[in-house]
Amino acid sequence: MPRANRHFQPGHVWHVTHRCHKKEFLLKFARDRDCWRHWLFEAKKRYGLCVLNYIITSNHIHLLVRDRGHGEIARSMQLVAGCSAQAYNQRKGRQGAFWEDRYHATAIDSDAYLARCMVYIDLNMVRAGVVIHPEDWRWCGYCEIQSPPMRYGLIDQRALTQLFGINSFQRYQQLHKGWLEHALGSGQWGREPVWTHGLAAGRRDFVERVRLELGATGRYKAVIEETDVYVLKEPGSPYTADFVPEMEVLSADNTVFFE
Repeated sequence: MPRANRHFQPGHVWHVTHRCHKKEFLLKFARDRDCWRHWLFEAKKRYGLCVLNYIITSNHIHLLVRDRGHGEIARSMQLVAGCSAQAYNQRKGRQGAFWEDRYHATAIDSDAYLARCMVYIDLNMVRAGVVIHPEDWRWCGYCEIQSPPMRYGLIDQRALTQLFGINSFQRYQQLHKGWLEHALGSGQWGREPVWTHGLAAGRRDFVERVRLELGATGRYKAVIEETDVYVLKEPGSPYTADFVPEMEVLSADNTVFFE
């Protein structure tokens, strides 16, 4: 497997994926998902991390962030991954790696591509067969977007309205809900590797621009079209952060069923 991309370029939106070591279900309990989210909030406070969306599953996480150019994404990921892993290992009396060696980051284009990536993240646990709607999984950005908490909110509402060129967060809530309901109603919620496997995803000119910005890192990467989205591909095998074992299904109340 190639080394995961962590070459952030200021101004872009990045879809970050990070999976547990050996795809283990180390986040299957609510307290551990709560712990990860707590440290994400701490990263927002300490470093000004701009969070647009997220979901915490039982064996990996998705995080959509906007780079403000101050190194906040790398520092935030180090804080969140390190502290959540330490808390788990101390509680369990466990030693060894909690996370895969590296997280992966894909630059996401604007407008319709960003909307599609948002919905892709929202529907992660629907694809896994755990819930029938994102609102039934409280460890996700969709729930916070549709019902913002009074305190300890993670989602940057202003950034979302700016990125989509609208003048109110209420309007964004309506649009976001509409996108998701359309995807559910049309059956368009299957797995789309374009949002997780490459260095960039979107229009061809956007992907080419990211390739140039990456300098020597992007020089020999290929720009290809997959399902009407252009992707800047890494060499070697694709990154598979969405993997969920077919035989093990985790219910919303943390019960593991084997089928």
